[in-house]
Amino acid sequence: MNPATNPLPPKILPAGSLALIDAIGPFFRGVDQKRINWSKIPYSHLATEGAEAEAQWTAIRADMAVFAKHVAALGYNAVSLDDLYHVTDHVWYEEELRGRIQFFAGEFRKVFAILQAQGLAIYVTADFLSTSEAVNRHLGDDLEKCGTWFGDLIGHFFSSFPEVAGVILRIGESDGHDVLNPLRSRLLLRSARQVNQLLKKTLPIFEARARKLIFRTWTVGAYVVGDLMWHRTRLAAAMEGIASSALVVSMKYGESDFFRYLPLNKQFYRLKLPLLVEFQARREHEGAGEYPSFMGWEVEKTRQELAGVENLVGFSVWCQTGGWHAFRRLAFLENPAGTPAVWIELNAATIAGQFMRGETVEETLAAQFGTGQAAAMREFLSLADAAVRTILYLEPFARQKLYFRRVRIPPLLHVYWDCLFVNDGVRKLMSHFVTDPEETVRQGEEAFAGFARMETLALENGWPVEDVRFMRDSFAIMLLARRYFLLPPDSANEPAIREAKAAYKLRWPRPERQRYRIRLSFEPSRLQQRTLARLLRLLVRRQRGYRSLLDRLLTIHILGWGYRLFRETRGRSIPKMMRKTAMGLDSLFR
Repeated sequence: MNPATNPLPPKILPAGSLALIDAIGPFFRGVDQKRINWSKIPYSHLATEGAEAEAQWTAIRADMAVFAKHVAALGYNAVSLDDLYHVTDHVWYEEELRGRIQFFAGEFRKVFAILQAQGLAIYVTADFLSTSEAVNRHLGDDLEKCGTWFGDLIGHFFSSFPEVAGVILRIGESDGHDVLNPLRSRLLLRSARQVNQLLKKTLPIFEARARKLIFRTWTVGAYVVGDLMWHRTRLAAAMEGIASSALVVSMKYGESDFFRYLPLNKQFYRLKLPLLVEFQARREHEGAGEYPSFMGWEVEKTRQELAGVENLVGFSVWCQTGGWHAFRRLAFLENPAGTPAVWIELNAATIAGQFMRGETVEETLAAQFGTGQAAAMREFLSLADAAVRTILYLEPFARQKLYFRRVRIPPLLHVYWDCLFVNDGVRKLMSHFVTDPEETVRQGEEAFAGFARMETLALENGWPVEDVRFMRDSFAIMLLARRYFLLPPDSANEPAIREAKAAYKLRWPRPERQRYRIRLSFEPSRLQQRTLARLLRLLVRRQRGYRSLLDRLLTIHILGWGYRLFRETRGRSIPKMMRKTAMGLDSLFR
């Protein structure tokens, strides 16, 4: 049902619906890289022998007990943990790896018991497919063999861990370049037909054991199946002929990653299988909990849009998972570093309160901060929300529906996790899409004026005032960048931005405060504005569907071939961050 004509009240899920939250935070204690991969538990960081292992796992269990108590009190009834492969032994694995897996299996049994004691069901993630070098020698890329081995592993996993309720399967993203673990995932499924075959082969294993397979539609644009999350025909083909009591399909609420300004994914209105809607409380693209990026009103809107979706069986919240960045707030833990994850925890509480109990934003705020502070917190969060929407994002660009190859272009391009990019290329790109630059600058500066009131409210009520000041100083540089992006050239811009960057680094020194990295380059790019405009008209479309041969032949096949040739000959000219972070730029052109 289309929400525009939907008179139904906002969605409230019945008792017994799945309220799932990730529980990986305790495993990140002591991870000291400058930039952390938050996509999965960092297994290479976990000790498996001696006094170090005993101390580390004792701390993990203590943290997990705190976490479980907090989330259960909010109404969550299930948790997710990574991953099936690291706790499931197989004779094909290398001897040393088998020893590590057996150790992890024993430790996770203890962790599972802690979660069960709080009444939390346990779901474990799995990519298709994670393997070691020894297993690769047996399987290669033979999908039939890989599917059979995967099924055998699942069967062994359920036999070893009867307490586990199910598996969360991801087929559209694999481990990042920085994962040096002997077990690494890779993308194997390239078409909807292959997804369909894997599900039909695997689901009977879940049915026989009365377990759930939660299938995620999230993809990063790689291969034909890369548009699964938004392409109507692709998802229908992947689910064709499947009517299993074991299957739940999990989708992010928008057609891209966890950003603002995205409408609800229309697949929620189309697919008739049991559905799970995914949210992110720790907003990986919006400071990852270092400042208030409140989701309450966004969730209210999504609930209204989901009101007519009768096959919604629950929701999933990522409170720690997601992104490659230096921000390191840990949710629902006792944090001796003095950096409570209050904003992440508030988002998680808001999502659970709305979907499980039908709470309004005001009711959740009263429950979390007391009735005496609820009105002040609402004002505070309204000001913060305006700042995020009109300073972090460039609203005129963010509201545009743009597609490139198999992905919907994110509404936030100049800020990438913990990096702000200020350069001539971004300037040309933003000036192309923003048609009223003066008004866009004015709106940002108007929203920025709210920080003074936010700081006053934080001081009066004992809220984390340093988070407000960090947000203010970060967004001040973003406003300077906006003037550079959108207004006519001004010789004062460059020194002002350089000066602000230097002051920002002094004001927020590492390691006391993880901050945004400001990437400056004021060198004029070789690409002229007129040429860029022509390329964008050719390669970027404003419609969801493909433009017949133009997209299928040019932007997918010819451009993909051209990128691979460029990478072979001039790959070093691609910025390191785009080559080495996450799956790298390569995934977009597969």
